[in-house]
Amino acid sequence: MQRLTCAILDDEPLALDLLADYCAQVPFLELRGQFHDALAGLAFLQDNPVDVVFMDIHMPRLTGLQLVQLLPAPAPRIIFTTAYDQYAVQSYTLNAADYLLKPIAFDRFLQAVSKVRQAVPSGSAAPVAPAATPEPQAAPAAPAPADAMFVKNEHRLQRVAFDDILYIEGMKEYLLLHTASAGKILTLQSFRRVEEVLPPERFARIHKSFLVALSRIEHVERGKVQVAGRLLPVGDTYRESFAELIRAHNQL
Repeated sequence: MQRLTCAILDDEPLALDLLADYCAQVPFLELRGQFHDALAGLAFLQDNPVDVVFMDIHMPRLTGLQLVQLLPAPAPRIIFTTAYDQYAVQSYTLNAADYLLKPIAFDRFLQAVSKVRQAVPSGSAAPVAPAATPEPQAAPAAPAPADAMFVKNEHRLQRVAFDDILYIEGMKEYLLLHTASAGKILTLQSFRRVEEVLPPERFARIHKSFLVALSRIEHVERGKVQVAGRLLPVGDTYRESFAELIRAHNQL
């Protein structure tokens, strides 16, 4: 059985104990260290590479988001564990493997680690193993989290694959995501934050109220584009940049 080495960083003792208990229940997880202090955890990870880190976000002196950016390469997979949902979008710009909201149910924990296990190549990282050994194999799996984003939908975080997005419609302080398989998803979010996550070569803002997937455009008319049978306006502000993206996308 392929094992995953792991570490836990969380300044809440109860959360630390819960995650350690969850790790003990999963046969393929091997817990190498658990830390309530972010700097102590960082020092450990710099000298002891592991496959996956369960990372709290709100910690004294150093946040989980800051700590992740200080980890040496090849970096472990990061599963954020937090009570705050507002960092979900930012976490995926850091290639997080998953984002677990507290209180964390065991089945959700198992789902996250199983996904990481499938992505990690045979031969998990270990302190005695050369860092260069897993790096060439791990590289292809690293961009996987960037193929989707998580948005708040009602009382949950919903994963939305980039390939599934047709277009996004602005509705005051909300966004309505039109998708091919999941229908319409309403989320309290801004275009600015979503545009930070979406691949710029695959999506274009065409109007103050519309953002489209370039691969989903059916045709371009005078001042309009058709996506999923609906004609969407191209605003004057976005007309020139949209035309350049279309040319780069080899659709004209």
